[in-house]
Amino acid sequence: MNKGKRKTILEPAREVDVCQETDVLVVGGGPAGVAAAVAAARNGARTTLLERYNHLGGMATGGLVIVIPHMSAGTNEQEVGGICQEIIGRLDRMGGARHPNRQDLGSANPELVSRLKHYCDFVVDGKVRMTAVADPELLKCVLNDMVEEAGVKLYLHSWGTKALVEEGSVQGAVFESKSGRQAVLSARTIDATGDGDIFASAGAEFEGVVDPNLRSSTVAVVFRLGGVDYLKYSEYCHSDPMGFKQLREELQAIAGFPLLPITAHRDDQVWVNNWVPGMNCLRVDDLTAAELKVRKAMLRVLDVLKSRMPGFERSHLLDTASQLGTRGSRRLVGEYVVTAQDVRQGKIFADTIAVVPRFAENVSPDTPNRCIPYRALVPRKLDNLLVAGRCFSSDVPANDVLNLIPFCVQMGEAAGTAAAVSLRSHVSPRNVDCRTVQQHLLDQGGWLPGELCQEMRLKRVTVATPS
Repeated sequence: MNKGKRKTILEPAREVDVCQETDVLVVGGGPAGVAAAVAAARNGARTTLLERYNHLGGMATGGLVIVIPHMSAGTNEQEVGGICQEIIGRLDRMGGARHPNRQDLGSANPELVSRLKHYCDFVVDGKVRMTAVADPELLKCVLNDMVEEAGVKLYLHSWGTKALVEEGSVQGAVFESKSGRQAVLSARTIDATGDGDIFASAGAEFEGVVDPNLRSSTVAVVFRLGGVDYLKYSEYCHSDPMGFKQLREELQAIAGFPLLPITAHRDDQVWVNNWVPGMNCLRVDDLTAAELKVRKAMLRVLDVLKSRMPGFERSHLLDTASQLGTRGSRRLVGEYVVTAQDVRQGKIFADTIAVVPRFAENVSPDTPNRCIPYRALVPRKLDNLLVAGRCFSSDVPANDVLNLIPFCVQMGEAAGTAAAVSLRSHVSPRNVDCRTVQQHLLDQGGWLPGELCQEMRLKRVTVATPS
């Protein structure tokens, strides 16, 4: 080997067993992947789901990112429905979610607003919005049930590593597990890995640039605290904002990165989100460094919270996330690249498959909702492959605001539905009739802009009130 060059070895060629042949293969069992698998199976496709961890739900469960925010935009309508709302409804029946009542959406009632303002994103700009906070352990159970009931073939502990490509068409994927290296052959494949691992291995065009000034450039190791008096803490935040700001800045200095205790599904707990900069979530050294850095800082932060933050006097560590929180890496270059200008203008696409409410403002002519088009899930060149989740086709600032959990669920539901519709129609996902996909999404409890429904002659279905 030449001096100065990286050392390499040559792996011998080997045969890989095909363990499954399926209509639709979904790689990644996070919020987007579960929605994609369930939607594909419910629409008649034999579906297989690969997930590298021992649980489903990704950031919403193993990542302990338990707030599912911005499902409505300040009116009495709910823009995020479908499978995402079904998940909340199932959690409700198990006592596993906290959220405003459906009938209160859009209310500016002072008494109601005063009560709900304590909980993260339940009130935005003086109006009640639909945001849910989930019990992550019960959410794992709910997602298991949904996948099993839909008839999805599930492989946990199975890391999808490589796409199988033949003449520009994805034919499945290889995965690694305790059973060794195996392959699943599929007519349609959906990359829901978050980092675009499958489309990258298939040779799809993608962008990997991140903006160090944006949320999506950071990683997190979320941890939860018990023994908290959450309402006491929240009252302090609202009554003494300057004192809270100063203490939070001190905590940031101690930790070396920003962090914030946030609403949990019960008032004696919080989850502590954090934003660790300078880490590349595609580099194993950085992933390791982030885990070590946050857990070391966590203990120092807990000492300060217990001694100085109202409501934390008797707090204790409950757990830390089993999954590192990753927010941005590869982004597909698809048939359409969603841009920051699209986000600012609230552009409605003819092939819209997801609607994203604004975070800090309620919907109005000056602050319209944002939309994600189906074309942002479709690679420019590869066939029989779709993408769902935060690696969808978008520029950096657009991705930063469109890649939260409920919007990834919407993309997953759209991708799974489109995969099944394309199989029934004997066309590639690229050429599927998007109006048919949109109508299926509406029939499944989704929501699309009224003007689009009128133009496309689609029938809107009102999201059911949670039981």
